[in-house]
Order: sequence, then structure tokens, then C-alpha cells
Amino acid sequence: MTPTAMPPSLIADRHAHGAASELLRALASPARVSIVMSLRNRPMCVHELVDELLLNQPQVSQHLRVLKKSGVVIGSRRGREVEYALADDHVAHIVVDAVIHATEHHAEAVP
Repeated sequence: MTPTAMPPSLIADRHAHGAASELLRALASPARVSIVMSLRNRPMCVHELVDELLLNQPQVSQHLRVLKKSGVVIGSRRGREVEYALADDHVAHIVVDAVIHATEHHAEAVP
């Protein structure tokens, strides 16, 4: 396995490690992973996420609040609604890699 290129200064940077830990904590929910996966395709309003993910509106709003607070998503007004989008592509890559890793690992464990 080839390690991802990383500036040497980040290897021992406890502040960066803490920030990464907070990001991973914000993603530590199947519903939030699903929201990120949905937002990879396009920005969406709460009601669109509710319809796509089959969750209720309060659940989606609560998860979006966590993702917004952690800087994973941004919200912008679209008339009376707020449209949510990923703040950048890095988080989408993290989530996709995690889902692929989890499914590969699971496939290897199943006889």
C-alpha cells in the first residue's frame, strides 16, 4: 500500500489530528454518510434529502446541522428554502473511500 502524500509537518500536528478527529466524529452516523453521498451528485434542499433518504424532516435537519457545524456542508438560500452542498470534494472522497473499504472488508469476512 502506498501512503497518501502528506506534508511532514502534519505527522505530529496535534491540532490537525484533533480537527481530523472532529471531522470523523461528524461523519460517524449512517444517516450523515448517506447525506454526504447524496450531496456528491448535486446540492439539495431538506425536502429532497427527506424524499431520497426516506428519513423524516427533523432527522435530516438535525444531521445537516451537525454537518454544517463541522464544515462538511454549506447552506445557501434558494427562495424560502436552504440548499445544502458539500463544502468541498475532500469529504466526499473520505466517505466514498470509507464505504468502499467497509464493503471490501465485509466481503472478505463473509464466507
